[in-house]
Amino acid sequence: MTKDRSFYRNLFMLAIPISLQNLITFAVNFADNLMIGSLGDNAISGVYMGNQLQSVLQMFVGGIEGAILILAAQYWGKKDTSSIRKVVSIGVKFAVAVGIVMSAVSMAFPAPIIRIFTEDQGVIAEGADYLRIVGATYLFFCISQVMVASMRSVETARIGMYISIMTLAVNVSLNYVLIFGKLGFPAMGVKGAAVATLVSRVLEAAVSVIYVFAIDQKLRLKFSDLLKTDRQLLKDFIRYGLPVIGGQVVWSANMMANSMILGRYSAGVIAATSITGMLHNLIYVWMNGLSSAVGILTGKTVGAGQYEKMKEYAKTVQVIFLIVGLLSGAAVFLARDGFISLYNASPEAQEYSRQFINVISVTIIGTCYQAACLFGLVKSGGDISFVFKNDTIFVFGVVIPSALIAMWLGAPPWVVFACLKCDQILKCFVAVVKINRFNWMKNLTRDTQKTLEEHG
Repeated sequence: MTKDRSFYRNLFMLAIPISLQNLITFAVNFADNLMIGSLGDNAISGVYMGNQLQSVLQMFVGGIEGAILILAAQYWGKKDTSSIRKVVSIGVKFAVAVGIVMSAVSMAFPAPIIRIFTEDQGVIAEGADYLRIVGATYLFFCISQVMVASMRSVETARIGMYISIMTLAVNVSLNYVLIFGKLGFPAMGVKGAAVATLVSRVLEAAVSVIYVFAIDQKLRLKFSDLLKTDRQLLKDFIRYGLPVIGGQVVWSANMMANSMILGRYSAGVIAATSITGMLHNLIYVWMNGLSSAVGILTGKTVGAGQYEKMKEYAKTVQVIFLIVGLLSGAAVFLARDGFISLYNASPEAQEYSRQFINVISVTIIGTCYQAACLFGLVKSGGDISFVFKNDTIFVFGVVIPSALIAMWLGAPPWVVFACLKCDQILKCFVAVVKINRFNWMKNLTRDTQKTLEEHG
């Protein structure tokens, strides 16, 4: 364990606001899920399936965010804000393009999209109603996430938390009014949840843009920066960003496969998957906050060329995340019954939820170690393609084939679910070897003086 107190101080100063932001973002989704949960299995399942495209979008945008953070954090280690602005500008263009396409597709073809994941007509009807409206939020979501990522890259983590608090307050209030028909409004059910999400996302994007362009004093991004594209940095973004985005695409394919496989079962199984996913995400938020903080510090340290210090930090990070994993697994198991009781789910859905949560109480230990260390250390340290290759092999070579075989053999749903989560444990063995070889530390930035000369 490193004795450098500044590492722990910086780690938690970054991790706490990021974790709180993640928690608040989760709370927005949880509010939707919980209030819709009072409407029964079809409503729970419909909103879950309706959010599958959002999950895919988050993977794409997460890849763009990751590319921004990895490159920008290393430039931040050299205090080269000029290059960071150009990196962020490139990321904004990619994110807006993805958001426009996803919004258009989801609003134009809501029912066919839901039908990809399930054949249950009740679930399809509810999911299509939800997706038709919530699809309009995707563009605004892309904009706000890239703005927040740009601030995180220069160690301004709190603004994302404050924006998320505002989003939570607006979303929960509108959910209550529109889902159940309060204050003179008609009861809109799942449509009300979608409208509430739309309003809160528009407000979130507007505030994040105002802060980044009008208030921030570190990055000093201007709208004129978005009109320019540095060709050399665009090449770097594509070169280093494509493996990050590719990894997210692989992971989105994995999530879609999860939904398609489990969607072939009853509405009770789908509802259980939604409930289990919510508990998993609740526990995941603090691990993700720590992981993001590690990624920022790793990029900054490697970008500054402090490799020996980075080795010391890497050993410490592994111990921290192993402890986080064990605590998370225990928390999931202990929270199981109380969490399930929050939902007005059928006895079938409740029983499947117990079985699924038992599975993730074990697999989340591996998730906390390997996912956090591979992103926070290996990917952020510069070896981006390794994580992409590793995820691709496990998703298409282990996870999906094993789940399909289990389903074909008539295994119970919890066994299929366990197959879909097995990589979270198996990848730990790969992560231990990779991390402790320390061959992943690569400086991705161009020489600061050369960069300044090239760009004036």
